[in-house]
Amino acid sequence: MKISTLLLSAIVLLASCHQYDKTKSGLAFKITSGGSKEKVKQGQFLKINVEYTIPGLVDKNTRKDTVLNSSYEHIPAFTMVDTARLGKHNFTEILMDCAVGDKIEFVMSIDTLKKLGMIPEYSRVFAKGRTIHGRAEILKSFTNEKDVNADYLKEVDNEKQREITVIEKYLKEKSIKAEKTASGIFAEIQNPGTGAKADSGKSVSVEYKGSLMKNGVVFDSSAAGTPPPSFTLGTHSVIPGWDEGLRLFAVGGKGKLYIPAMLAYGPQGNPPVIPSFSNLIFEVSIKNIADAPPPAPAAQPNAPHQIDPATLEKIKQMQKQQHK
Repeated sequence: MKISTLLLSAIVLLASCHQYDKTKSGLAFKITSGGSKEKVKQGQFLKINVEYTIPGLVDKNTRKDTVLNSSYEHIPAFTMVDTARLGKHNFTEILMDCAVGDKIEFVMSIDTLKKLGMIPEYSRVFAKGRTIHGRAEILKSFTNEKDVNADYLKEVDNEKQREITVIEKYLKEKSIKAEKTASGIFAEIQNPGTGAKADSGKSVSVEYKGSLMKNGVVFDSSAAGTPPPSFTLGTHSVIPGWDEGLRLFAVGGKGKLYIPAMLAYGPQGNPPVIPSFSNLIFEVSIKNIADAPPPAPAAQPNAPHQIDPATLEKIKQMQKQQHK
């Protein structure tokens, strides 16, 4: 008789229950000390790696348990310790029992999360009776926001460089010749087009197809048989990778843009189609470049309404009556 992976995970957890404690909400957890005896304090800023995995739900691409989210090998999370806002049925529930360097293993119940209103409805992923396994590590603490911001920017730059390295390796393996822009976008220019290239303030019409670099899954494309979408460069209406990459083409231009995640949808991704930290490939074809239409005039706040002649006459008559 076969035992399901989900049931096996539960058996393993129960067999090792002596290693786990439980919070008031029922969160099973284990803290492995990093050596420091100084516990986390109110008002500190923490740098933390965290990962959430669903055992028994196999990712068809990796053939492993589905990872919902992970900051390991990417940008760690940064948070301020506020005892009034510690989470329920999450590792933050036990944050005050931890110190810098500590590692946490925890198990969350889907049923409990639903009761707490954190999951609106059961689904294929968040199925009844299922659990979410997590791990976290407190990497560093800070006492002021200036140091936090400096460290965060350093992590952002490191992440971007990792993504650029991955793209360079991909292009090399596939023998693709592409030019690199100043910010780290790679453009495979199949046809540069004719005339002036796209630039800030220009409205650009583009036919496109976007796919995930890691597996080739197409997540979006312009609709066939309809006018291609248009947008104005330099207005932050599209991802930075598009805003910079399309400036390499003129009308009739065609090619591919290889965009690092941090110049696309970054840590947030664009659920459910684009996972976090996804490098993207866009096939683009420039159909038209034109001057952008002037912006609509802004409404004047508290501007007086124009009174129609009939109403104005009534007001005059009322004023005459009052002075009689």
